[in-house]
Amino acid sequence: MTDATNDGQRFDRLPATADEREVEGRATREEVVDWWVDRFGVPRETFDGFSFWEKGKGKIWVLRGEVESPLRIEALGMTFLRTRQEHWKPTTNAVQRFGRHATRNVVELDREQARAFASGEDQDLDWDGDWGYVVAAQEVAGDREPLGVGLFLRGELQSLVPKGRRRDI
Repeated sequence: MTDATNDGQRFDRLPATADEREVEGRATREEVVDWWVDRFGVPRETFDGFSFWEKGKGKIWVLRGEVESPLRIEALGMTFLRTRQEHWKPTTNAVQRFGRHATRNVVELDREQARAFASGEDQDLDWDGDWGYVVAAQEVAGDREPLGVGLFLRGELQSLVPKGRRRDI
């Protein structure tokens, strides 16, 4: 049984729906999956077999499978999404893992654009999709491979590749 507070040292499973929410402001599994479906067109069934967890305030983690809740451990699965802010933000890990299923808000980059993105460069881009967080991807060997999270605003693609993961390719 969890207590109805956020605890930065504890993982709590997200409630399935708003009716089951005990901690004010905590996202639900339904809201998280709906966000990925609405924002990126990732099919809902992609998340079957995964559980979602919050550690602290708005740091959502994803785990294939189930474990007991709550858990006092350092890490569980992988970081997935930041909530409890005006705009929810997917993590690089999540986009690289689930972005290949995206059908919306995917910016397909050519070789030079992908190089600039991977090295952390922002670039002007003629793209007619929605403003906000996007999946930046490149075609590799006939398949679309997600590179990471971008932020597209006013004709500019900002690379949100974390500094420690940037590469000169």
